[in-house]
Amino acid sequence: MKRTLLTALFLAWALGVGRAGTITGTIRGEGKPEAEQQESGDGKYDSRKFKFVEKVNYAEMRDFVVYVEGPVGDKPVPPAAPVVVNTRRIAQKGASFSPHVLPIVVGTTVEWPNNDEIFHNVFSMSDAEPFDLGLYKGNPADKRVLFHKEGRVDVFCSIHAQMHCVVLVLPNPYFATADDWGRYAITNIPPGTYQLKAWHERLPAQVRQITVPETGEARADFVLSITNLPKY
Repeated sequence: MKRTLLTALFLAWALGVGRAGTITGTIRGEGKPEAEQQESGDGKYDSRKFKFVEKVNYAEMRDFVVYVEGPVGDKPVPPAAPVVVNTRRIAQKGASFSPHVLPIVVGTTVEWPNNDEIFHNVFSMSDAEPFDLGLYKGNPADKRVLFHKEGRVDVFCSIHAQMHCVVLVLPNPYFATADDWGRYAITNIPPGTYQLKAWHERLPAQVRQITVPETGEARADFVLSITNLPKY
């Protein structure tokens, strides 16, 4: 009897464990062809007026996020006991936010420590989560924001014009931020077919269907570009 029970428990464990796959790949940005840029500029980019105007370097773009769209699996059962609050952090240092882009799952609390010796004000007018933390220094306990619903939340400082960051609130925990070489990996995804979205704050997103195996990897590489936008 004891052996039968142990066997059953082992089989249940074996069937449940390991049934998760990984999505890996690369992502990068791409601008318009150099020839097209030169033609549209009529040679004036070399003029004294525009020579030092900063251009977008698509090859050096960072802060790409890749994530599985929509809910994944069954709705979670409410826990019988309180759970640890999921908390993330965006710091203020040198009159800038770090990280610049923070992907989180719905229900996450974000704290905003001010590590400068001057006041900052953290606020957002976003439809997904409007808030205003007022002027403060340090990391007061009341300067926290709980993000209730998914969406893009642009955050600013009312004093310093260059301070801007993005909180990307997602419906599930299956997302990843690409590293400095454009590589990403989303792990422990239940097997199935999903819509995978590649995102950057200033480039059109891409969505493609991908099937995650029970074990092993599925691969998806992305190049985000403005070259395929409709002409008007």
